[in-house]
Amino acid sequence: MTAIHPRITEVLAHTFKVPAAEILPDSTMDSLEMDSLAVAEFAAIIKETLGIHADPDQLYRNATLADITEFIGAAAVAEVPASGEAATSSPR
Repeated sequence: MTAIHPRITEVLAHTFKVPAAEILPDSTMDSLEMDSLAVAEFAAIIKETLGIHADPDQLYRNATLADITEFIGAAAVAEVPASGEAATSSPR
């Protein structure tokens, strides 16, 4: 698991009051009794705290926490500009 997993665990335990013993790599949002609204809020918190867009549709139901960690980690890598690339602005 990456450094993202502890942050996911923290959000689930503190914000959603999921018992830490239930937050396992093979747990799903459904098995943690997270409904679609809670998953959308979880995605918003990940966006706020980590700056990573997490699509709630990809987080819900059958995705395990290991899958979610991998997805968020891949999204984080994709959102980081390659070294040496300057930010560009659109022409007016």
